[in-house]
This record gives sequence, C-alpha cells and structure tokens, in this order.
Amino acid sequence: MTEQHRNDIYGTADQPNQEETPAIPAATVVVLRAGEHGVETLMLHRTSKVHFGGMWVFPGGRIDPEDYPSDGDVNAAAHRAAVRETKEETGIEVSEQDFAWFAHWTPPAGTPRRYATWFFATILEADQLIDVDGYEIQNHEWIKPADALQRHADGEIDLAPPTWITLHQLALHEPVQALMNVLHQQPVRIYETRIAKDSAGTRVAMWSGDAGYELSQVETPGARHRLILDPEGFRFENTAMEY
Repeated sequence: MTEQHRNDIYGTADQPNQEETPAIPAATVVVLRAGEHGVETLMLHRTSKVHFGGMWVFPGGRIDPEDYPSDGDVNAAAHRAAVRETKEETGIEVSEQDFAWFAHWTPPAGTPRRYATWFFATILEADQLIDVDGYEIQNHEWIKPADALQRHADGEIDLAPPTWITLHQLALHEPVQALMNVLHQQPVRIYETRIAKDSAGTRVAMWSGDAGYELSQVETPGARHRLILDPEGFRFENTAMEY
C-alpha cells in the first residue's frame, strides 16, 4: 500500500461506491495586500482542537442559517458568511462589495467533513489589527504565495489541496491589482474533485479539463488538470487551464 501525503484530506475517495453525504456550504476569503516585496496573503494557522487542525488556511467557515436572505439565495449567503467569518477569525472588516468570486470547491464522496466552499478574494487597502482567538486559530501571517508553497514543499507548513492550488494561482500574478483584475475577469472555476490512483498507487486529484476526469482514469492520455498527491510533495500538472 502506497503511503499518502500528510495533507491528503480525501479519506476513502479513491474507493468505488462511496456514499454521497451532503456537502456543508462554506465560504473563505483570500485577503490580499501589497507587501514590501510583492503580493502577500493573510493565512491563519488552525489549532489541533478543530477540523483541519494544524493546517494553514484562509479566513472562512461554514454558512450559518442567519446568513441566508429571505429568498434563500445561497450565493448571497456565501458573501455574508465570508464577511462574518473573517471578522470572527481575524477581527478585520472586509466588504462583500469588493469581493472577486473566483472559485468554488467541492470534495468527493469519501472525504471526511465535506465542505462545498465559495472562494472570494479582496484587497485590504489599509492596515487593520489582526486578532485571533487562540482556540480555533493559533497564529497568523502575511505571506507571499510562492513562499507558502515553498514552505509546504519543505515540510514546514500544512496546506489542503484547494489552498495549495489557490496559492499557485496567486503566485503567478503581480502586482496585487493585476492579480485582482485576473480574479475578477475569469469565470468562476468549479472544482468538483475526483480522486484516483496512478499505476504506482499514488493518489491523484483531478478536475474538469483533465482527460482522465470523467471516468476517473488517471492514465488516460491527453490534457492534464490535476494535483499529484505524492507523499514526497504535491505536483501540479496542468495543460488545460490558464492560471
């Protein structure tokens, strides 16, 4: 049996006939700023007491019933939840009017605690005091996306695959306003993850555009849009999507 990467969050998703439990709606905010050396994003270090314990994440959480407007619009609820959760987790104020909704992630069946998550981005134009609670969040850091990816590769920090892919995209664009323009202008990317194993037994996360996606066949020749969850380090293969 092949060892799994420590940040492979997908449970038994590579096994057939998984029971499709409903995904919990959630929202997260990629808070950006123009740092001294380029684009920086606010990341939070979760404590071991909570789900995704020990991982570095963007501010966010589940959508609560009170986030829904009277018409039940889940997209509006996601915007409200993103604002509320950012305030609760960091103490800072963000405005949904400034959000770029750029992605939506749904993990496959077999993933423990499935969250269907709206990903928003915004620029923090003025400094605000970051205040974490010490219970759910033990630390925070403004970090360049490329540095976060390197620290993950070096085994210094833990990142879930959606966070890793998001940081990969953030790292490709400078300065911060150019990055926000990209996120505003691109269509919302829908990541409905499928997990399968390659011939070596390594698990692979695939998304729409990958030749092996529809049938969950990793070895299918053609376009690639996947993250190889190699125990030695994540490897992104992409010929299908412009980031």
